[in-house]
Amino acid sequence: MLDIGKYEPVAMLSLSGDERERLGERAGALAESFAKVGEIETDGVTPLISVLNLHTVLREDTAEKQLTRDEIMSNAPEQYDGYFQVPGTLE
Repeated sequence: MLDIGKYEPVAMLSLSGDERERLGERAGALAESFAKVGEIETDGVTPLISVLNLHTVLREDTAEKQLTRDEIMSNAPEQYDGYFQVPGTLE
């Protein structure tokens, strides 16, 4: 059983004695499960990033022509002081 009392303030919990005991038993069982996983010999095993056999293909990073603010704002139906003007959403 895991002592849950020291974690209560951190988790902002207020547990009764029975709740603390039940949670301690469950957390203890979970901690034992993780301990078993930690005992597995993994030396020489390549880490698996994904179970899917996917390869990310990245494009070459090339410089492209950028639009100027004036070019972008020329398409704006409404603008104010160099920014897009949109209808208000809050009243």
